[in-house]
Amino acid sequence: MSSNHKKYHYSATCETSDPAVLHCLRALCQYSEKGEYPQIGWGGTKRNLWEANGGKFVVRFTSAGYREQFLAEAERLLSGHWQLIGIDDDDPAKPQR
Repeated sequence: MSSNHKKYHYSATCETSDPAVLHCLRALCQYSEKGEYPQIGWGGTKRNLWEANGGKFVVRFTSAGYREQFLAEAERLLSGHWQLIGIDDDDPAKPQR
């Protein structure tokens, strides 16, 4: 695992049944993350993986504060269209390639 991926260990597991909301949440993940390589945070959330996981997916951040910003923005913009399943402070991202 790369050192960059290890930095992204503050996770939020989310669920939605709407593919448009999935893509909005992916974008909010990138928007909220201020670290280098923000795309690492939404790695592993491709539509086929989301479908295979029954609408659940995990986004990751380099700080709990960035995760909190994501959750606040997601609630503000998409309330009622997704739900938070859980958070974890020790869930590092894994390279997708």
